[in-house]
Amino acid sequence: MTRAVSVYLPGWPIDRLLRSLGASAPPPDRPLALVGREGARRQISAVNKAARAEGIVPGMAVAKAQALLAGLDVRDADPAGDDAALERLAVWALRRYSPIVAADPPDGLRLDMTGAAHLLGGEDAFIADLARRLADSGIMASIAVAATYGAAHGLARFGPSASTIVHDHDLEARLAPLPIMALRLDIGTIDGLHRLGVVTIGDLADMPRAPLTLRFGPDVGRRLDQAYGRAAEPCDLVEAPELVRVRRAFAEPIAAPETLARYTGKLAVQLCEALETKGLGARRLDLLFTRVDNRIEAIRAGTARPLRDARRMTRLLCDRIETVAPGFGIELMTLTASVAEPLDYRSTVSSLIEPAAPDLSELVDTLANRMAHGRLYRCAPTQSEVPERSVREIAPLARPAGAAWPADWPRPARLLDPPAPVEAMALLPDHPPASFTWGGVRRRVKRADGPERIFGEWWVRDGELSAVRDYFQVEDDAGERFWLFRRGDGEDPNTGDHRWYLHGIFA
Repeated sequence: MTRAVSVYLPGWPIDRLLRSLGASAPPPDRPLALVGREGARRQISAVNKAARAEGIVPGMAVAKAQALLAGLDVRDADPAGDDAALERLAVWALRRYSPIVAADPPDGLRLDMTGAAHLLGGEDAFIADLARRLADSGIMASIAVAATYGAAHGLARFGPSASTIVHDHDLEARLAPLPIMALRLDIGTIDGLHRLGVVTIGDLADMPRAPLTLRFGPDVGRRLDQAYGRAAEPCDLVEAPELVRVRRAFAEPIAAPETLARYTGKLAVQLCEALETKGLGARRLDLLFTRVDNRIEAIRAGTARPLRDARRMTRLLCDRIETVAPGFGIELMTLTASVAEPLDYRSTVSSLIEPAAPDLSELVDTLANRMAHGRLYRCAPTQSEVPERSVREIAPLARPAGAAWPADWPRPARLLDPPAPVEAMALLPDHPPASFTWGGVRRRVKRADGPERIFGEWWVRDGELSAVRDYFQVEDDAGERFWLFRRGDGEDPNTGDHRWYLHGIFA
């Protein structure tokens, strides 16, 4: 199932200019307009929000705009620079989000996140991360996801919200109320359809096809079919010259999975040879299959460390070869190292005493490519006495940070988040509980050790200036061991409310 993404950048020329100016950029409340030429006429091509609020709109003559607003900041537009920057933005999206990315001049990007959304936790997380990163860079964006790029393009520009996800069964209903401008028709065709009373895509879809084709040509039917998924829509994928890439074209289309796997291995060998000449190792691999109908299928795989091993590359890519739908055949295969890093050749010194450390990178790569992004991690200690802050997530193969787990007071391997409140009976201020009730079960304490007093970290927030926790390790009649704490020192109510909580369970 294809999932196309359209990223609409409504203020792209202005946003790009402000980013290029950096600290010297004008403040957001100053009206700003970019000026281009339409023949011999100078007219406004883009404006910021402050200028639009004053009635300055694209297409207005420069002289009229300056007459309406004396303090208008007028600068020359740079369409060629905007297109070049859009290509660079597409390369950035290629490296991070999807193996199939194309620039959609003058103000958009086209992505295919089929098979790639799970790497970021699903479609919602995918577009949320994309929108957040663009916003952090000062770029306004409206993003839509649909089964076809024609539908996503229209919804991103004319949809009801800045973030839209449309499923296949809702496609027709969501397209029907959109204006016919969402179909990317030329102005003359749109004016002619308006004179016929056709305003929305739904109105156009209900009309007979033959008279429309006879009067307006084949573009109307073609755009409708592309929006509804009845016709394919090829695109020119972005190709960064700095990326290491190898290709294999076939005189006769191939389709069998074992044939695709065999040529995947051959491409991996060629890619490793190309990487070796540059001293690089691949961190992310994109394998594209161009079908005879111009549709592109893709497989993306990542690695924990720079990789230049053809066997491992082949195994990572072939793990998902069954997701490729060859259709009537594959005529071109392209393997790209979309992210590559210098390959570190550090020699390992063998020891006659200690065994060599096992290489877990192959296992990590296999697991990580089957899970969502961030699901595979390792726990590492950090400098904090508060238990829930003393552990952080790091990459599976990250080097030790230098901190060590506390050795004086053992901690349980399993912590409850958040700690579970329990009812406990204990003699204040320093005695462990004689019994406690958790989950409706009363447990009698047979053995206990403690207290281990932990103070609040006042530098984190003011509320922890006097906070105290007293932790106890307890064992019940059944031999189960628990980690309980009392909030407060047992005497001063300012240190806590003296309620009891279960924070962990010992194995």
